[in-house]
Amino acid sequence: MARIDRYLLSQLLQLFGFFALVLVAVYWINQVVRLFDQLIGDGQSALVFLEFSVLTLPNAVVFVLPVAAFAAALYAINRLSQESELVVVQATGFSAFRLARPVVYFGVCVMAMQLVLANALVPTSQAMLNDRSAEISRNVTARFLNAGEFMHPAAGVALYIREITPAGELIDLFLSDERSPGERVIHTASKAFLVRGELAPKLVMLNGSTQALTRSDGRLSVTLFADFTLDLAGLVAVDGPGAQPVTTLSTPVLLAATPEDQARYGFDRDAMLEAGHQRLATPMLALVAPVLGYAALMIGGFTRLGLWRQMGLAVVLLIVMQMLSTWATGTALRQEGGWPLLYLAPCFGALAATGLLVLAQQPRRLRRLAT
Repeated sequence: MARIDRYLLSQLLQLFGFFALVLVAVYWINQVVRLFDQLIGDGQSALVFLEFSVLTLPNAVVFVLPVAAFAAALYAINRLSQESELVVVQATGFSAFRLARPVVYFGVCVMAMQLVLANALVPTSQAMLNDRSAEISRNVTARFLNAGEFMHPAAGVALYIREITPAGELIDLFLSDERSPGERVIHTASKAFLVRGELAPKLVMLNGSTQALTRSDGRLSVTLFADFTLDLAGLVAVDGPGAQPVTTLSTPVLLAATPEDQARYGFDRDAMLEAGHQRLATPMLALVAPVLGYAALMIGGFTRLGLWRQMGLAVVLLIVMQMLSTWATGTALRQEGGWPLLYLAPCFGALAATGLLVLAQQPRRLRRLAT
């Protein structure tokens, strides 16, 4: 690699690290705030919140990498132009296409990072996040049980617990069930605890009584027990195991989209192909975005005021490319065999960058007429 290539690449990588850190922090904190409200509001501990926050980080990183690469290219080229370094290099005979080489190297590095994230880290983190979410949704103690207050986990059900020990024991439990129109049942126990069941947890009560009141004739029956097990299935709204989302599947499984995998995971062929090719098309945007920003700035001449018009053009082209990507994603999901449309946005960005570089090679007078 030539010295000028190493110099430009080092500048791009340094700025990319800064912009990626800032953008990831902003996007990730926005997600973390929602997680905080959801998890802490459901009674989860700070460790669970920290675990969920870490698992959402790869998805935040993969989302902002193309934008960070684009911003780094714009800032680096604009700074080199203002400090006359770009003019000196061009005066030695370097063309716009030749100077694009380190930008392409930089784009390849970002694309490689995005490929690893999109095809390895994100599916793994999403699978772990899905499993933990399903586990927490089945944790009745965290979601429904609070000491010292009346709770209503379902319509017609009232629950009161005086104290919950660190070991999970429920002290002085009161449970009223009025869901049946012909009978009211009240369970009381001096001590109780939850055990895991097949479909829902079970409540084991010790040293208590069950009072059943028949509404039709007002008959009250009381049963004393030393221990009694109550199945909570249907008593509280406990979610079952979470369905595996398409984001947790591996890329080879998505690209193959065999009938067996479709039946196993519950997705049709188009949804699996769209998700699989999305993991390949999105990293291409990370390669094209910095080259597009560089090419837009190269059509401008030297000025101490900065290349603001060219930067505006680059931002507009990036927005158009992102709009094409969004449109292609929605169309690929609705249209059978529409997954090739996912590569439309990277192709548009590559063609636009090539056209701008060709324009940058024209004499200055022709470029003024073109703008």
